Amino acid sequence: MFRRWLLALIARFGLIGVGFCCCLLLLYLLACKPASNSKKPSLPWPEGTTSKEGYMALLQEREDSHRHYINSLTKQIAELKEALQERTQQLQESLDKAKAKGILPQGLESLHKATMQSDLKEFFRLQLNQAEVTVGVSLPSEYAVIPFDMFTLQTVYQLETGLSKHPAERPVRKDRKDELISTVETALHILNGPQQHQEDTRRKHTYSPSDFIQGLTRTERTRGSTYELVFKGDSPQDFTQLFLFRPFGPPMKVKSESVNTRSTVINIIIPLSKRMEAFSRFMSNFRYCLATNRVHLTVVYFDLDVFSSFCYLRETQFRSFTLIQLNEVFSRGRGLEVGVRAWRRRQNVLLFFCDVDIVFTADFLTSCRINAEPGKKVFYPVLFSQYNPAVIYRNSTHSPPLQQQLVISQETGFWRDFGFGMTCQYRSDFINIGGFDRSIKGWGLEDVHLYRKYLHSKLMVIRSPSRSLFHLWHEKSCADELPPDKFKMCMQTKAMNEASHGQLGELYFRREKGPHRNR
Repeated sequence: MFRRWLLALIARFGLIGVGFCCCLLLLYLLACKPASNSKKPSLPWPEGTTSKEGYMALLQEREDSHRHYINSLTKQIAELKEALQERTQQLQESLDKAKAKGILPQGLESLHKATMQSDLKEFFRLQLNQAEVTVGVSLPSEYAVIPFDMFTLQTVYQLETGLSKHPAERPVRKDRKDELISTVETALHILNGPQQHQEDTRRKHTYSPSDFIQGLTRTERTRGSTYELVFKGDSPQDFTQLFLFRPFGPPMKVKSESVNTRSTVINIIIPLSKRMEAFSRFMSNFRYCLATNRVHLTVVYFDLDVFSSFCYLRETQFRSFTLIQLNEVFSRGRGLEVGVRAWRRRQNVLLFFCDVDIVFTADFLTSCRINAEPGKKVFYPVLFSQYNPAVIYRNSTHSPPLQQQLVISQETGFWRDFGFGMTCQYRSDFINIGGFDRSIKGWGLEDVHLYRKYLHSKLMVIRSPSRSLFHLWHEKSCADELPPDKFKMCMQTKAMNEASHGQLGELYFRREKGPHRNR
């Protein structure tokens, strides 16, 4: 009986303990319950005035915070620079004193001899003072003026247009474009910097590339490049003009090497179709270059019925030549390609792609050997093209001998900077680059395609005028079956070859010139 009462009492106390624990757990859960989401502020909507103002205030606060942080960093950087310059100056003074007393520690001689930053700034300041930047200089004549190039972010307008022959350079060369863009970026960095902001308290906006209007630039070869940049101001009548100067340093030696051209053989390749009189004239001038030069002549002739015309070539003392005859339609690229492949010797020969109307001297062959190097560079000379002798010497009884006609002047010819047919390059480079486009027939464009291949490669292209390479005038005919683009190129070349602008003007206005002469 007592045992039953004890078990019942224990069961009651157990139930009471379980209930008490449940109550404690419930109170704990109620005490730790998270705050209700209903008390959170509602999400701001764009059309809500209060929410928008709150966001704007928050953004303004963060922007001010970032600006203060940037100003703080800028100030710290300026202080570090000043401290670095002060320490550098102290070090330099210590080195000077140690050097004077002869107690300079070993290993620090290079620090004493190195050009310090102050010396470099002084040199650049001297370059700026000597350049025509802030004040003009006395010039001997109108030809001594260095013209400015005007440029925008898209176009460069220059007087020396080079190959483009257009008032504006389009597209702009990559190196020139990178130079001008970096200059504009530097100008924007200066205008938006803290130093410029302190000097110009009226500035109300941050400059961007869209504010750039135009710029002027020119280069003095011994001083540096000058830039005058114009930006928009706060109003249509206000502008900001910034002057920049990129100084040039003294010449620095790159390398010095000895070049021996005695063993370099030049394979002169000429594609030919008829025109035997012109070829005879070429050979008579070619003999002047044979005395002191190692050359091989390869003639690719597009006909099979003129074998006897080359008998006089075999009768001369010159024996290093190859004659290839093709029964095909004339193609300059095809003829040069065959001439290159016909070289059977193991020597990597230097090639000179030539035409029958070209006259050159021994000096040009020397330039050909020096400016071409296998695997490194190819030579594309700009030859001097002769005007029509009948126009040049129309007032003379007889035209002077050919050698006396080879004069470089404005009235006798022009630099043929649009032509790429005459070139010196090694056979290995020509084969590795892929040679000519064999699909091109007849006149033009095959040399341009080859030139562009070299421009896209890692080889250096040496492009410069040659004072000893001439193109003789000859009558030019443009076939009707040429495509429109080639026919246009042919007609432009034909017009340019006749005479200078002034000579053509005299011929055109000769009826007005006659009565004036009679008066």
